[in-house]
Amino acid sequence: MEYQAKELFAKHDVPVTLGTVVEKAEDASAAAEALGGRVVVKAQVKIGGRGKAGGVKLAENPDEAVARANDILGMDIKGHTVHRVLLAPTADIAEEYYFSFLVDRANRNYLCIASIEGGVEIEEVARTNPDAVAKVAIDPQTGVDDAKAAEIVSATRFPAEVADEAKDVVKKLWDVFIKEDASLVEVNPLVRLGDGHLEALDGKVTLDENAEFRHEDHAKFEDKAAADPLEQQAKEKGLNYVKLDGSVGIIGNGAGLVMSTLDVVAYAGEAHSGVKPANFLDIGGGASAEVMANGLHIILGDPQVKSVFVNVFGGITACDEVANGIVHALELLGDEANKPLVVRLDGNNVEEGRRILNDANHPLVTLAETMDGGADRAAELAAQ
Repeated sequence: MEYQAKELFAKHDVPVTLGTVVEKAEDASAAAEALGGRVVVKAQVKIGGRGKAGGVKLAENPDEAVARANDILGMDIKGHTVHRVLLAPTADIAEEYYFSFLVDRANRNYLCIASIEGGVEIEEVARTNPDAVAKVAIDPQTGVDDAKAAEIVSATRFPAEVADEAKDVVKKLWDVFIKEDASLVEVNPLVRLGDGHLEALDGKVTLDENAEFRHEDHAKFEDKAAADPLEQQAKEKGLNYVKLDGSVGIIGNGAGLVMSTLDVVAYAGEAHSGVKPANFLDIGGGASAEVMANGLHIILGDPQVKSVFVNVFGGITACDEVANGIVHALELLGDEANKPLVVRLDGNNVEEGRRILNDANHPLVTLAETMDGGADRAAELAAQ
């Protein structure tokens, strides 16, 4: 969120004003008074377009700050509910710029995108006036040194009177990007104030979760209140799970296989009242009873799920181990297992895996010979 991005900026000496975050409208009065009385009240949600949605309002005094906070708290902005607002002192803005660092995946590189036309959507600037948008490639081996910072400032065409300070801010924002393991650092607007100095008036930062083992302090940035409860449960159990809107629960081993399964189920569902996949769940290489039970527990906890399709290819983990995992998982779950399961096994020890499931003869389990056949049966059961 913006206030968290500003905290990271301040940590790396980027010029910024932190402001005060409140979760109750009545707390806005004291916060506004401490900030000088006249403040901007800004919705704190992880989405752009807050201003256009009515999530950014000016308050002339502490009483107005309470009223504006009351207006914004509880708002829905593009599917995000506002639970907190940031009160920031008003700024004497002379000019607005746009600045960002990001990962350029197509070119396996880093990229700086900047413009002296900030404060609006950069996509719109790029469409209407592409010459106003500078794009500077950054070699990961050298990063942003003095020469690269000067190149970025020159390409962006920052005014001469702020060029030296802009070089310093560019290097500090690069520190945020690299030292915090970010995939995006964006400032819109980066402003020149009336006194001639630069300040990051807003901020957006995306952090790479793969690097969180290096940053214990990043845990505080997670908005658990806004997280889907099933996704939160799955994360705590170490499962790769994403909630979707359909009614066929999906369990597979390997991200590629699971994504293919989503497509096949969606296609099969067209013939069965348009049912769709309910989730992405990759149990990885180890399909033990505990892992399978955890996966089924998460999926069966979704009231939208009407059937489950278990699609596993036995490789490192053989099919007989997977089958034993399913049988034991159903025993562990007991009465919680109350929806039909279609199981398709293939690969290493597939015949033994099928024998184990046939011998178990569980009333909820149907074996499928093929992926297409399993998807069709699961979709049919969900529709029923």
